[in-house]
Amino acid sequence: MPPDPSLDRTRLLGARLKAAGAQPYLASALYSLTVVPSHDVPTMGVDRHWRCYVNPGFVDATPVHELAGVWVHEVAHLLRDHHGRADLLPAGVRHDHRRVNLAQDCEINDDLSSLPTNAVRPEHFGLPEGQMFEQYLPGIPATPPHPQCGSGAHGQTMPWESSQAARVSPVEAGALRRQTAQEMRAHVKARGRIPGGWQRWADEILEPSVDWRRALTGAVREAAAWASGAVDYTYQRPSRRDAAVRGVVFPSLRRPMPRVAVVVDTSGSMGPGELKAVLGEVAGVLRAVGIGRNRVTVLSCDADVHTVRRAATIGDVVLAGGGGTDMRVGIDRALRGPERPHIIIVLTDGWTPWPDARPGNVRVVAGLVGTAPGSVPAWIETIRIPLATGTTA
Repeated sequence: MPPDPSLDRTRLLGARLKAAGAQPYLASALYSLTVVPSHDVPTMGVDRHWRCYVNPGFVDATPVHELAGVWVHEVAHLLRDHHGRADLLPAGVRHDHRRVNLAQDCEINDDLSSLPTNAVRPEHFGLPEGQMFEQYLPGIPATPPHPQCGSGAHGQTMPWESSQAARVSPVEAGALRRQTAQEMRAHVKARGRIPGGWQRWADEILEPSVDWRRALTGAVREAAAWASGAVDYTYQRPSRRDAAVRGVVFPSLRRPMPRVAVVVDTSGSMGPGELKAVLGEVAGVLRAVGIGRNRVTVLSCDADVHTVRRAATIGDVVLAGGGGTDMRVGIDRALRGPERPHIIIVLTDGWTPWPDARPGNVRVVAGLVGTAPGSVPAWIETIRIPLATGTTA
């Protein structure tokens, strides 16, 4: 795009130099942004392709030290892959991109000091610092129009975004994130510390945690394959050998379809909103594995079993309870149902007694919800589910 003579580039680029000097580990990312002057963007914003749209009037009206903070704010959206994470939100949540953008701003701004005085911070909504935007979302109300940071943040293409300026490819963006995280670690070793939010981000980039959905899908898929392999004889259909020997009825081999029981911990230590969200995710995992809803039973349990429902009504499951915790009761009830399950998935924070041994040939998978879950026996396969996941649905 042709340069805009009304844009004070010396002031704008001087602010970027100041930002890179104050936080040198962000320099590579800051200098990868392509500046695009635009009178349509209210302040500054970025798209998915690392283009930074700048309103010349905003540059003139903003002190250089605050402009430096805005530079860091905008590049943080891209480094933290806010648009990619926003794409994973449920459609109903993702549609309110203003609310998503506010939650993302809260995630970034609690680490920044030199921002304009009207910058959004978690305390404006009575929320604690140090959380991810997915955790902030439930506490952000529906919002009126306000300046937005573009598709590089909330994922929705804005009218002022252009396809003509130079772009950074997804592969290059991934390399920039990893390089920046490595430079943060080197900075910590040389100078001592960086803001907590950046520290957590760098740790996640360099030592990523396992996606619990993939881990649960793999565990259920393996258990389903194991159950399907448990072939047995049946006389309900004729054997192919019947034609070879007259007067003798042979059994045929039957490969059972896996049955699943989901035991949901509804004790007082478990939040109902998080459980509902995780339960919906588990339903999606079971569908992805190919286990039909008529093969799944959901039991809500604290120290007693309160409801037992087929997964056809999984969205309407009443998570009754709120008392003590004993998942042994739920597991035992699942085993005593009219159809014995092949797989039992227990969603709990882990602070519960467990059976002493594996219940026969039934596979048990524990989804431990929360950041500080209790322990489980070694014979139970464990998947850790962070609370941030539950708040996104």
